[in-house]
Amino acid sequence: MKDLKTYQTFYFVGIGGIGMSALARYFNASGKTVLGYDKTQTKLTSALISEGIDIVFEDSINDKIQNLDKENTLVIYTPAIKKLDILNYFNDNGFTVLKRAKVLGMITENTDCIAVAGTHGKTTTSSLVAHLCNEANLPFSCFLGGIAENFKSNFLFNGDQVSVVEADEYDRSFLNLSPDWAIITSTDADHLDIYGDKATIEQGFRDFANLVPENEHLFIRKGIQIGRGAKTYAVNEKADFYSDNIREVGDKIYFDFHAPNAEADDFVWEIPGIHNVENATAAIALLNSFGVDFETLKLGIANFKGIKRRYTKHSFENGKIYIDDYAHHPTELNAVIGSIKHFYPQKKLLVAFQPHLFSRTRDFADGFAESLNQADELILLDIYPARELQENFEGVTSDWLLEKVKLDKKEVSTLGESFNKIKEKDFDVLLTVGAGNIDTLYDSIVEWLSKK
Repeated sequence: MKDLKTYQTFYFVGIGGIGMSALARYFNASGKTVLGYDKTQTKLTSALISEGIDIVFEDSINDKIQNLDKENTLVIYTPAIKKLDILNYFNDNGFTVLKRAKVLGMITENTDCIAVAGTHGKTTTSSLVAHLCNEANLPFSCFLGGIAENFKSNFLFNGDQVSVVEADEYDRSFLNLSPDWAIITSTDADHLDIYGDKATIEQGFRDFANLVPENEHLFIRKGIQIGRGAKTYAVNEKADFYSDNIREVGDKIYFDFHAPNAEADDFVWEIPGIHNVENATAAIALLNSFGVDFETLKLGIANFKGIKRRYTKHSFENGKIYIDDYAHHPTELNAVIGSIKHFYPQKKLLVAFQPHLFSRTRDFADGFAESLNQADELILLDIYPARELQENFEGVTSDWLLEKVKLDKKEVSTLGESFNKIKEKDFDVLLTVGAGNIDTLYDSIVEWLSKK
């Protein structure tokens, strides 16, 4: 395998994916020629184009593809992409074609790699770790699974001594990494289309944990069984590292942090939810062990702005509150709806939820229904298929899922009809939630509520 630095051109098949776009930005920032294909135009693809990356949205072999030099071009694809003419062309014509995870592993293997894994919490935690590295002026680069509000990007390059990566369990991608330090936030069942059952996904996380060379460099949420030595972290219970004395003052959360041989009081944190205090605890534990002092960590925790589509909140003059979130698993839905109910217990909550994948909807239907029962009213959008075909999942529909929800006020809607339905509803808090394209409603909703 050639060194990545010897390639002059990088072609991304599925460039609009959050992980793919971070890699594309890395090579673009390195002065390489970057091109790509995606099936859908989004804000992210528009941002990449504005940064000088050439993107097409038709699966056809154009002149630029035919003129690529196969010796100097590396083709990178995401496993979420199925059969495409473009990908077939590269495979049939002798190009070097690699999965995203393999390339990310190659980039980070010569760095001090900090990898954050988990079925929930990894994007917030890895983004916070990157932010704290930035606050500490460490020579680092980061590859994130969300748009960090502090960076306005999923990628930042401040050097190549340290790398911060979101370790994705889908397709066992995280086993391509060479982590020197790691956090595991959760190992709940998910991606059963890949793993089959909960025991197998737990084994995948154990395999990932075994990539970390030293027990002192592996941080796991207390209660996770990983089968080897590691440091534990927790909230409101003792662990190797833990936070407690959590207080809410206005929109801010205060908490105290405990390490094996030190304590630091009065961290200030603006991201709602106990689960997010837990994510902060993991990041503080690792960075303090990495050598960053508490004063720097306190400053970084206080000015962390979160991640786009992770409990993104707007409050309007008319008293309405709008929250947009990426949650797409029952555990994540419980966390975000639970936080809303905690902060606004007397307010009427309207949820517009777009299920993501037929397989996930089928596998966790009862859990989704239980989570959604916490709303006062529900608009359930059609299932976003992503890489799946509906004909392979007969009977798995939003109407089928809606029958399991016990609310009196509930209905199914297409994405196109959902905004008008939202405008007809009586609510105090609106939550739009899901990992598909429900985020395309965001600007229209903010504009409407600002005028209302």
